[in-house]
Amino acid sequence: MTEKDYNAKQRENKALSKQKNAEQKVEVSDVKKTEEKKENATAEKAEEKKTKKQIQAKKDEASVNGISLPISTKDSVAICKFVKHKSIEKALADLELVSKLKKAIPMKGEIPHRKGKGIMAGRYMTKPVGYFIRLLKSLQANANVAGIENAVIVEAIPNRASRPYGKGGKQRKRTHIHLKVVDKIKLKMKKK
Repeated sequence: MTEKDYNAKQRENKALSKQKNAEQKVEVSDVKKTEEKKENATAEKAEEKKTKKQIQAKKDEASVNGISLPISTKDSVAICKFVKHKSIEKALADLELVSKLKKAIPMKGEIPHRKGKGIMAGRYMTKPVGYFIRLLKSLQANANVAGIENAVIVEAIPNRASRPYGKGGKQRKRTHIHLKVVDKIKLKMKKK
């Protein structure tokens, strides 16, 4: 036998070091368990939030804003009246016909007569109609995200924007446009 076996202090030190290592392993495993519990709790919270978001995803209305569009306010008023109380698909189809000069937008004032049912005077406004088509496509996407199936345009509001000066001191045309859509069924329920 060697001297190591007979030294009592060495045996005690060895036993103490083994005990410390075992305690450290237990502490590390406890820390890992608490970390796993925290991760599980955060995962559960994230799942709850997702389900809440899915439940809250459906909205009653969707809207889109066109800011400082280079359109005459008078023209945009006529187009807004033309588009209001129609479904988005119907409004898009009608505006496509206007851009192809097949259908005129009814207007008031000293404007030449146009062919069409119920129209006295009207215009084929191709440039402003292009901006409205973009806005309506964006509105349709917003309605799809909001979960609105039978979308009807409830609000079509044109407002005069700040008009900057151009070359030669000429004032430019600028208009803000706000379009809002509501589900057709909910609209009927509100009226009753």
